[in-house]
Amino acid sequence: MSQDHSDDARTSAKVKLAVGAIGIVFGDIGTSPLYAFKETFVGPHKLTIDDAHILGVVSLIFWSMTLIVSIQYVSILMRADNKGQGGTLALVALMSRYLGGSKYAFVTVLFGVFATSLFYGDSMITPAVSVLSAVEGLAVVNHRLDSLIIPIALVLLIGLFVLQRRGTTKVGALFAPIMLVYFVTLAVLGTIHLVKTPEIFLALNPYYAFNFFVLDKWTAFLALGSVVLAVTGSEALYTDMGHFGRGPIRISWFGFVMPCLLLNYFGQGAMIIGMGDAAAAEAIENPFYFMAPDAFRLPLVFIATSAAFIASQAVISGAFSVTHQAIQLGFIPRLSIRHTSDEHHGQIYIPLINWALMIAVIVLVLFFRNSSNLASAYGIAVTGAMLIDTALMGVLLFVVFKWRWYFAVPVILVFVIVDGAYFVSNMTKVPDGGWFPLMIAGIAFTLLTTWAKGRKLMRARMAEVGLPLDIFAKSGRNSTARVPGTAIFMNSGSSGTPSALLHNIKHNKVLHERVVVLTVSIDDAPYVDPDNRVEMKSLGDGFFRIILHYGFMEETDIPAALAKIDTLCGAPFEMMQTSFFLSRQTLLSADKPGMAVWREKLFAWMMRNAATPMEFFQLPTNRVVELGSQVEI
Repeated sequence: MSQDHSDDARTSAKVKLAVGAIGIVFGDIGTSPLYAFKETFVGPHKLTIDDAHILGVVSLIFWSMTLIVSIQYVSILMRADNKGQGGTLALVALMSRYLGGSKYAFVTVLFGVFATSLFYGDSMITPAVSVLSAVEGLAVVNHRLDSLIIPIALVLLIGLFVLQRRGTTKVGALFAPIMLVYFVTLAVLGTIHLVKTPEIFLALNPYYAFNFFVLDKWTAFLALGSVVLAVTGSEALYTDMGHFGRGPIRISWFGFVMPCLLLNYFGQGAMIIGMGDAAAAEAIENPFYFMAPDAFRLPLVFIATSAAFIASQAVISGAFSVTHQAIQLGFIPRLSIRHTSDEHHGQIYIPLINWALMIAVIVLVLFFRNSSNLASAYGIAVTGAMLIDTALMGVLLFVVFKWRWYFAVPVILVFVIVDGAYFVSNMTKVPDGGWFPLMIAGIAFTLLTTWAKGRKLMRARMAEVGLPLDIFAKSGRNSTARVPGTAIFMNSGSSGTPSALLHNIKHNKVLHERVVVLTVSIDDAPYVDPDNRVEMKSLGDGFFRIILHYGFMEETDIPAALAKIDTLCGAPFEMMQTSFFLSRQTLLSADKPGMAVWREKLFAWMMRNAATPMEFFQLPTNRVVELGSQVEI
C-alpha cells in the first residue's frame, strides 16, 4: 500500500514539473508559429502559393521537428546530463572529464565557447522577433493600428527588462497557466481548419518534402533558412533540463506541446489550401492571425503577446544562467550577480547583461522595423548552435556513451547533413541581417577566449615567481611577530604563497595567530556535495591551506562555507575577528608577450572592470584589505 502511495506521489510530482516546464521551457519554440510558416513563403526567397509548395513546407516542418527536436535533443542529448544539468557548457564540462588534457578536449571547449557566444546573439534577437511578431497582429485586426506596432513593442520590451531586477518568482507562477491557454489556442485554431481541409495530412508523407526540392531545387534549399524557424528554441529543452528533469520535459513535449504545435502548423497550411488565390495571397502575410475569426483576433493578439513576453523572459533568464556558468568556469570575469529569490538559488539577475541585452534589443527593433526583417537575422545563431551541438554529440556517442562505430556514424551523419543544410541555407541571409548574430558571436568569442587565455598566462607567471607555502610557513613562523586574530589570504591557485601574504610581511612585518591560504575551486560539475566542499591541510604553527569546492551552477559564499568548518582549523571562524587579504594585480607587457598586445590590453580592461572579489565572494566589506602587485604576461 505504501509502495502504491509512493508511486502516486512521484507521478504527481512529475506531472507538476511537466506542467511547470510548459510555462518556462517551451516559450521560444512555442511562439514560432507566429512567424515560421509565414516567413517560408514571404521571406527573402518567396515561394509560389499552391498545394505542392504548402504540402512540401508543412512536411519539412513536421520532419524537422521530429528529427531535430524529438530525436536529437529530447531523445539523445537529454540522456547526457552533468549531474542532472544540461546545456552546451554542462555538456563540455562532462566530456572534459572523459577527454582529460588531450587536444580533443581543447577543441571541444572551443566549440562550447563558440556555441555560448552564438547564444548571446540569439538572446538578443528572440525577444525582438517574438514580441514584434505578436504585436503585428494588430495590423490584421485594423490596418490603422500599423503605426502603433513599434511603440507598443518597445514599451513591452523595455518593461520586460526593467522587471528583471525583481526576479521571476511571482511572475513565474502565471507562466504555466498562460502558456497552457496559448498552446490550447494553437491546437483549437489548427483543428478548425484541419476539419475543413483534411488533405493537408498528406504532408506526413516525406515524399512531399522531397518533391518540394524536385520542384524548386535551389529556392527550396534557400527556404530551409525559414523552415528552421519552426525549431528555434529546441536547445532550451536541453539547457533547462536541470530545472525540471528529462522525464517531465519529455512528457510535456510528446504529450502536449508537440501535438499543439503540429496541429497549428498543419492548420495554417490547411487554411491556405482551402482559400482562393486572392484570399490566400492576403492571408499568407500573417496566416497565424487569419486562422482566427474576426471577433477573436484582438483577444488572440493579447494571448500571443503574453506568450511572446514569457518566451523573452525565459531567454533572458537563460542568458543570466549561461553567464553565471561561464564566470564559474573561467571564461568571463567576475560580474555583479544578485539573487532574486531566497528559495530558488538559480534565480539570478546580472545588471550588466540585462542592460546590454535591452540596448541591443531596442536597436534591433528600430533598425529592422518588422519581424520579417528580423527573421533573416534569426536563423544563423540557432543553426550554428545546433551544428555545434551535433559535433559535440558525435564526441558524446563515442567517448561517453561508447557506442560502436557502426551505430554512431550513421546517426551522426544524418544530423550533420540535416543541421549542416540548415546552417548553409541560413548563411545566405548574412547580407540581409545574418551578419548581426555573427558579429555578436565574434565579439563574445573574442572576449571569452581572451579572458580564459589571460587568466591562464597570469596564473602561470605567478606560479613561476611564487614561493611554496610550506617553505614560507617554516621560514616565517618564528622570524615574524604574531598578532591575535585570523588572516585569510585569497589565492587563485591551489599551490604557492599568495602575493598578498608576501606583501603583508614586507610592509606590516607581522603574521596573525592563524593564517589561512584560501582557494576557491570550481569543479566540472554543476553542484558539489556539501560534505565534499572543504579540503583542508594543516602546515603547522597556525598555518592552514583550505580549498573550497563549488559547482559551476553554485554561488560562492565564502563566509557561509567557513561558518560550517567549525573546529577543523583550531577554532570556529568569527567574521569580526577575521581579516581577508586580497591581491590586486596590475598587468605589464612582457618582452615576449604571451598573446597579442591588443588582447593584453583587452584583458587588462576586463580585469579593471570586473566585480571585486569582495562582492563576488560575499566577503564582509569592513574586513577586507587589498594589496597590489605587478605581473608580466
